[in-house]
Amino acid sequence: MLDTLRVTATGLDQIPAWFLRLGAPIFAAPLARLFDQSLTTGVVPRQWKTAVILPIPKTASPTQASDFRPISITPVLSRTLERLVVRAYIYPALLQPCPSLDFSDQFAFRPSGSTTAAIVAMLHIVRTMLAENDFVHVFSFDFSKAFDTVRHGSLMTKLAQLEIPDCVYNWVLDFFDSHAHCTKYAGLVSAIATIHASVIQGSALGPASYIVTAADLHPVHACNRIFKFADDTYLVVPGVSTDTCQAEIEHLHTWATANNLQLNRAKTKEIVFSAGRNCALPPPPCPDIKRETSLRVLGVIVNDKLTAVDHVAMLMSSSSRMLYAMRVLRAHGTPATSLHDIFHATVVSRIEYAAPAWSGMCSATDRARLDSLLRRSKRLGYCNDDLPAIADLFSTADDEFFRRVTSNSTHVLHPYLPVKTDIRYELRTRPHCMTLINKTKFLNDTDFIIRLLYKHSY
Repeated sequence: MLDTLRVTATGLDQIPAWFLRLGAPIFAAPLARLFDQSLTTGVVPRQWKTAVILPIPKTASPTQASDFRPISITPVLSRTLERLVVRAYIYPALLQPCPSLDFSDQFAFRPSGSTTAAIVAMLHIVRTMLAENDFVHVFSFDFSKAFDTVRHGSLMTKLAQLEIPDCVYNWVLDFFDSHAHCTKYAGLVSAIATIHASVIQGSALGPASYIVTAADLHPVHACNRIFKFADDTYLVVPGVSTDTCQAEIEHLHTWATANNLQLNRAKTKEIVFSAGRNCALPPPPCPDIKRETSLRVLGVIVNDKLTAVDHVAMLMSSSSRMLYAMRVLRAHGTPATSLHDIFHATVVSRIEYAAPAWSGMCSATDRARLDSLLRRSKRLGYCNDDLPAIADLFSTADDEFFRRVTSNSTHVLHPYLPVKTDIRYELRTRPHCMTLINKTKFLNDTDFIIRLLYKHSY
């Protein structure tokens, strides 16, 4: 574990990661005994229970405390042991939870979970519902300071329902008990204050603890679906259940109040996907919830027509700004190799972000716009000449993501795949042995699962 430590911020103990990695042959044995004793007795060293908060600005010109995002920095050794607890005990317990807790709708802070998987799953359900409904509602909910307001008592009650050893439960309980923090800003350090809530943002245990807190949030009606990525929560309601929208919203508000979370109605939005022009019109929007024609879902802009034109427009705009920045960098003497690295880390990474989820919705015009961006960048010398075309980038991303889904039976998207067929002959190696889902007006090649099932069917 020490050999694989990455460069990271240092806690109040001022022991940097590079020092622990360099001295791993010497430190490994005594630290292993310390970790073992800490887990066996269920006691966290007091020095590891004090974090330093670094305020990170959320806006270009912060003017008040709410304009900063508080990130708690715990000691590197504490985070190392936290990761061990999460990977060895909490993650395996998520695979077989008790009936009252459900992690199948949570796509964050889980093995194989990602924003790509969350968007793919949600759009697949929306398209499936549109095949039988005139319209589908999708509500995007926002919780204010979700990670900072979780009650330790309710968290530990839910954690006790998981199949984890008693000593590990006691260790987590002691980790949150008497936890403290101080704030460091502009070279000054505040006094230390005790924390009575929060799952400690910046810790390795905090994210896994939050998804345990949200595990008992279920839709009231069975026909509705909830998709969660940490505190980003999306409610999908088919047209036949429109009358349940208000009840679902009130249920979510009640759940948030019971768990010491505050639902931000001002940032809650709704988008309605319609099955066609001749279909029935959806009812008016719910009170205090704004209905939009496009919605940013985990960084991807989805419009009510299920096309990628708005997302591509956003990519073109942000990429144009980056090209201007790279022109300035080259004017100041930045070498070509560095420009290529910057281009790949900014422009290409943005285009590839969650590409399997939205690339199928791209029209020929959208792909042509992205291809023209890459050709222009090659002509200006901002990227390598051998950078693949957009179609090849999308195809590679699709194949790699589909391979991860099909090769891992515990992948978060594996339940969305069809059942395997019983093949009684072995004439050739097949890419997959799953039955093909019948295509419909909406369940077509724009959907990732349908597109890849048919692509690798022969």
